[in-house]
Order: sequence, then C-alpha cells, then structure tokens
Amino acid sequence: MAFDGWLLARQKPFYVLSLAQKRRAALSETFQRHLDEIEDRILKACQKAGRSERPELVAVSKRQSEDRIEAALASGVRIFGENRVQEAQERWSERRSVYPDLKLRLIGPLQSKKSEDAVALFDTIDVLDREKLCRTLADAIQKLGKAPDILVQVNTGEEPQKSGVLPSELSDFIDRVCPDYDISPVGLMCIPPADEPAGPHFALLARLAERHGLTQLSMGMSGDFETAILYGATHVRVGSALFGARDS
Repeated sequence: MAFDGWLLARQKPFYVLSLAQKRRAALSETFQRHLDEIEDRILKACQKAGRSERPELVAVSKRQSEDRIEAALASGVRIFGENRVQEAQERWSERRSVYPDLKLRLIGPLQSKKSEDAVALFDTIDVLDREKLCRTLADAIQKLGKAPDILVQVNTGEEPQKSGVLPSELSDFIDRVCPDYDISPVGLMCIPPADEPAGPHFALLARLAERHGLTQLSMGMSGDFETAILYGATHVRVGSALFGARDS
C-alpha cells in the first residue's frame, strides 16, 4: 500500500499537466472556430458591400487570459488591440522577439504621461483626442526616433463622458493643431453610442476621413463590425465574438 501511495503521488503531476494540455487544446479549438466564423462574416459583409479589399481584423485582447492569447497566436492572429499601456507591456514586451510580425494597436484612452511608453510599444495609436496628447506624443517620437501610425478618435455621438474630438472641431484639430506638433494622422476611429444605431456614426466617420484625405477607418466591434464594413471600415476591433466571455 505504501508503494501504491508513493506511485500515485509520483503520477499526480503528469495528471495535472494532462488536464492543462487538454484545456489549452480546447481553447485553441474554440478560438479557431470563432476566428473562422468571424472571417466568414467579414467576407460576406465585404461581398454585400461590393468590396474586394477586406478590412484587417484587430483582436481585442484586453484582460484576456494567457492561454487565450496563446490560442490566438497559434491560430495565426498577429494584430491585437489593447486598452491599457501597462497591461500591454506586461503581455507583449517579451513576445515581440518571438513574433516579429506582431502588430499592436492602442485602442483605449491614453494618459499623456504614458505617451513615451505607448510610442515605444505600439505600432498604431488609435486614440489621439487632444492637443496636450499631441505634444507629449511628439516629444516621445522625437526622443525615441520611432513614429507609430496615429488615428484621431472622433466623438461622433458628442457624448460628454466619452473621449474624442467633436466632429465640428475636427478640421481645426487636423489642419492646425496636429501640424503644430508635426503629427500627421493616417485615419479616424470612433465608438458609437451604445443606445443608437451604429450606421449613421460610421457613415459620418467615413465622410470626415474622406474630407481630410485619411485612409484608415478603425470602426466596428463585436456587435456591429459588419455594419462598419458596409461603410468602409479598414480595421474592425473584435473581442468577445472572437475570444468569448472573459474569465471572471
């Protein structure tokens, strides 16, 4: 009996490892199924819109578990959107050397004091929304010698609690404020009000981008990315529809 007990104790780590492996395999299978479904929906939306060029899928990885991130990487996903600079640093700094084709986008509010960290880590910053941030980003770009693509966030719903340049102030921001700091935005981003149809907001953003000769349109999330594609989205930001509900 003593020997049997010793043998069971020795076997237990292998049993735990096997369960972990099964969990990772299940997560990878689930993620791949979700990814295939999203890609199919993107294709159908493009066909409906008469588009030949598909938008890039940005996997919104904020607050996702490490196992789910690894499942996404194993499925070939390389474009990720993060809301917080510190969380992104912890998640991606070491992975940069393993996945040199990784592309990271900051899609959450950026504190001015975090500008240098953001410029150092991200390939694209989607959330430029004020003059002070122009200044701190410009300082960071000059110091680091690295210039990420920058999009202006537009508050299309003019919601007081939400970040973003108001549509009526966008021309002044792009034509006067940004050049003062040698910032050249490449596109626009928006998050429509949750209680309104998204289509009119996407249409407005597309008109504003065309007016200013900007090529990137970061718009559309899990619940409305197909609508965004109809209005010309070049990047759609999908989280829950891709990863599933976050672990509590």
